[in-house]
Amino acid sequence: MSAASLGGRRIVVSAGPTYEDIDPVRFIGNRSSGKMGFAIAEAAARRGAQVVLVAGPVSLPTPAGLERVDVRSARQMREAVIAQLPADVYIGAAAVADYAPAEIAPGKIKKKDEQLTLALVRTPDILAEVAVHARRPTVVVGFAAETHDVEFYARGKLEKKKVDMIAANRVGVSGSGFESDDNALTVYWRDGALALGPAPKTELADQLLDLILARWPA
Repeated sequence: MSAASLGGRRIVVSAGPTYEDIDPVRFIGNRSSGKMGFAIAEAAARRGAQVVLVAGPVSLPTPAGLERVDVRSARQMREAVIAQLPADVYIGAAAVADYAPAEIAPGKIKKKDEQLTLALVRTPDILAEVAVHARRPTVVVGFAAETHDVEFYARGKLEKKKVDMIAANRVGVSGSGFESDDNALTVYWRDGALALGPAPKTELADQLLDLILARWPA
């Protein structure tokens, strides 16, 4: 495991899912456990970085030596991340909901009809906003969880969102991705790519940080 120092670097990491409330009882969510983002934040803090971890609703303990900001919704996560800029590196490992209910019902929606239609609206695109922000970090890294055509969608996200790297993984495969302690990533940048793993997420975290250091050493 690499011991290359990140001393003097300020790193903001987002991790976990977001929950978008439908009513006081129900929400739209996803299967992200937050383990990958927490592993990255923990590794960065251990290597001397000043780390802020913006965490969605997960039950993971707070790693030592960092600041944790807990949020629930995509809007709250956006506000928390932007508030932490400027930074040297932003790593968007969170699985942010793409859509949220247009309105939150004030009371529990009762089961009456055979069908229920929910109007959904787009949530803030945190990664894209950070990448063009006036206080943009030197390095902006996004994550892409895909079920198929991983490289196609990852490179599309890299270009569209104007980020420096995309760490992509295939989900829906046994033993990696959501809810697992292990993962496999392929990291893409404009003129290259590197496969990492399969390995425990704790090891992948250090490998990803090493790659960031190698490409942006100062």
